[in-house]
Amino acid sequence: MGIIEQLSMAIALAMDAFAVSICKGLTVKKIKPRNLLITGLYFGGFQALMPFIGYLLAKSFRSYVEAVDHWIAFALLVIIGANMIKEALSKEEETHTDDFSFKAMFPLAIATSIDALAVGVTLAFLKDIGTADVYITIALIGVITFMLSAVGVWFGRKVGCKFKSKAEFAGGAILIIMGTKILLEHLGVISF
Repeated sequence: MGIIEQLSMAIALAMDAFAVSICKGLTVKKIKPRNLLITGLYFGGFQALMPFIGYLLAKSFRSYVEAVDHWIAFALLVIIGANMIKEALSKEEETHTDDFSFKAMFPLAIATSIDALAVGVTLAFLKDIGTADVYITIALIGVITFMLSAVGVWFGRKVGCKFKSKAEFAGGAILIIMGTKILLEHLGVISF
């Protein structure tokens, strides 16, 4: 996995957190640096922690599923991507408050990072990625999510929620493309 793929995956996974951060920004009257920091730490921290947990769990049973690991990676990325696109196209409105407490942020951080857990599982099944690359990918996911979440709060306060669904849609599309690429490379249809 090259740096472009690592960055693409990190950006795609950060889109959920970015979208929620935009909506959090709508709820504040005045942006405080503390709000940006709290949002970035919660979302970036969980986006890094979850793929790490997924990777460790999947690595322990990798030898049992090596024959179908490319199909698992493909399925997980397509399902996650399709779900992000479905949420982007949904007319259902989410409610957010200007509360940045643990009680408010913890469930949001978990909800926006569940897909990162599945991506961690996917990373364990990729044959062309070393352990150092996995840790670099996980760090990129955390750092990029931190930055986009902080920017999202500011952006939401300044611009509004009109870009939320576009961000989620783009993130979902990137994950579907990456899953398809993994499968096609394994099947020998394409090579990069």
